[in-house]
Amino acid sequence: MDPKAKAPVSCPMSDANNEPLPHAIEVPVGVVVAREPIDNPWASHRWRPIQLLLDAPEDANWLELHRDDRGVHYLAGTLALALHRKETAAYRRNLAEKHPYVFVVLRADPGTADERPTLHLATASPDEVQAYGGSGTEIIEQVPMPEPLIALLERFVAAHHIEEPFIKRQRNRHHARDAYQFGQEPLHKLRNRRGWEADGDA
Repeated sequence: MDPKAKAPVSCPMSDANNEPLPHAIEVPVGVVVAREPIDNPWASHRWRPIQLLLDAPEDANWLELHRDDRGVHYLAGTLALALHRKETAAYRRNLAEKHPYVFVVLRADPGTADERPTLHLATASPDEVQAYGGSGTEIIEQVPMPEPLIALLERFVAAHHIEEPFIKRQRNRHHARDAYQFGQEPLHKLRNRRGWEADGDA
């Protein structure tokens, strides 16, 4: 991390004070995780993030919210969802979807009770989440983005997105008379020599 870069600051959902948004902000989100039974010979259940809460207590730790025959819902804890101005193009793509999502990453942890996973990442960037999923120990889900967070993300993009100018690449001009293959004479020298040979044969 750049030591000169400013750390993200917490940002309220409301813009009542009409203050400009900083270049990097963090929003605490509570992550609701479901433990669901599955029909699988190798596992009796699966873990899946299903909801985000914007007013969750920061000290929540696998607080049981609901239980029925379809599984158990826990408030597993909170994550800091960070917004950075360099990710605004990815945020715009997310907002353009009919239903914007937050991408949540859990990591398997066999050492915890009931093999509960650990919370790892919550991001609004579809680009950032592409770095995950290759290890086989991660659980990645798209969780519906709460409406207040959508509004904040729209404000953030409007404040910081800069459209990158399209720069057309210019092709290098190719001079046929100077073209040659490795190990051969340049064509213009070859033509000159053949011209001299033709003159000598005349």
